[in-house]
Amino acid sequence: MRIISGEYGGRIIKIPKSKLIRPTTEKNKEAIFNYLNNKIDFENIKVCDLYAGSGSLGLEALSRGASEVNFVEKNFQIYQNLLKNISSLKAEERTRAFKMSCLKFSNQSEHSCFDLILADPPFFKNDIYQVFENLKEKKYLVDDGLLIIERSVQTEKDDVINFGLEPIKKLGDSLIYEFKFS
Repeated sequence: MRIISGEYGGRIIKIPKSKLIRPTTEKNKEAIFNYLNNKIDFENIKVCDLYAGSGSLGLEALSRGASEVNFVEKNFQIYQNLLKNISSLKAEERTRAFKMSCLKFSNQSEHSCFDLILADPPFFKNDIYQVFENLKEKKYLVDDGLLIIERSVQTEKDDVINFGLEPIKKLGDSLIYEFKFS
C-alpha cells in the first residue's frame, strides 16, 4: 500500500498478514482524501486514526500536512507493524500510538480534541456505535471538526439506525459516513 500525496507521497507502508485487518483500498483512500481536500485544510491539524491497522489513513493525513496523528490499534502484531510504518517514515515526533481498543480510548477524557477523526473498523464489528456515542459525548472533535467512518454496504441498515444519518458516499462495497458534532 502506498501513500498517495504530500510529504510521503509514493512511499510504501506494510500491511500485516492477518485476518483481523481489512485495509482501506488505495482507490477508496484516494476518494476519501479527495473529498476531504474540499472540506478541510490538512495543514497543522490534529488527527486521530481509530482502528488504525497499518496506519494508512492517518499516515496519509500526516503526509498531507497534519501536525499530529494519534493512532489507536489493539492487536499486538498489527500495532507492532504500525510502529514500523511510522518509523520507516521517521514520523515518531508527530505521532502517538495507543495499543488499546477504540472503545477504551473513546471512553477516556484525557485526550484532547481533534480536527479530524478517521475510523475504519472491521466491517462487522459493531462496537463502532458505542465508540461513536463516546466521541460525541466526550467532545473529541473541535468545533467544525469532522468524523469519517468507513463501513460495509452490508451494515447500512444498522448503521443508519445507530448513526442517525445516511452515508455520504458509496465506494465499491464500502459506505462513507461524515459527522460534525457542533
